[in-house]
Amino acid sequence: MRVSLFDKLFFKKRKTALVLSGGSARGLAHVGVMKVLRREGFQFDCVVGTSIGALSAAAYALDIPLDSLERFALKTGAGDLIDLTISRMGLTEGKKLEAVICTVVANKTFDDVKVPLAITAVDIETGEGIYFTKGDLVKAIKASCSLPGIFKPVEYQNRLLSDGGLRQHLPVDIARKMGADCIVAVDVGFCVRKGRITNMLGVIMQSIQIMGEEMSRFQSGKADILIAPKLGETVDQLAFNRAPFIIEQGRQAAEEALPLLRKFVRRRR
Repeated sequence: MRVSLFDKLFFKKRKTALVLSGGSARGLAHVGVMKVLRREGFQFDCVVGTSIGALSAAAYALDIPLDSLERFALKTGAGDLIDLTISRMGLTEGKKLEAVICTVVANKTFDDVKVPLAITAVDIETGEGIYFTKGDLVKAIKASCSLPGIFKPVEYQNRLLSDGGLRQHLPVDIARKMGADCIVAVDVGFCVRKGRITNMLGVIMQSIQIMGEEMSRFQSGKADILIAPKLGETVDQLAFNRAPFIIEQGRQAAEEALPLLRKFVRRRR
């Protein structure tokens, strides 16, 4: 936690951001974290998310009831996201993914958010990391969630877009660009497994884990308050069947962070 004495005395003047990492199924931990943050009445000046963190950030910024989000998470499996296709651009069409996103955000748009929201993506043709604060909310979230090689990239605003985690697994830098002085970040980490890999999907997923683990070390160090659910090496990015455990680990991590959060993040009066 990097907070000066001046900040401790005048923290109410600081602009705070909630930043949510990518992580596929591991990102369900965001639900547990957000329930604690809502219960405690913490107020953030902006919310930023990548991949599944983008979907969670949108739910938080839109003030969607988290109990209903949790119920939906508990009944959603990997099969509800995967619709295999014959394509040169990805293994999965992405229509099921879009349907899940639409179910969560309903017909809401960026104009409906209660606090400023930013969602990251990467232009796969240029390598440029970008973020959305307006436009088509569903398209932005879908682009941010579209793991390259797994999901087809999303064509939007004359760009070909893929998962924001390629550049910003934990988009602390985006929150700083939005003027945030104090960053509360939730990093669900990665699951690099040791063992024999026998198929293309395994190669793609393990490659993402290896790259992501290194990126996570670098970007998490930029946060002021880091919440890191203890998911270990047994919960991988496809472990949607372990949703109850993942959500509970998020809740526990947030509870442990409460002393710091109560000191440095505004609360409703």
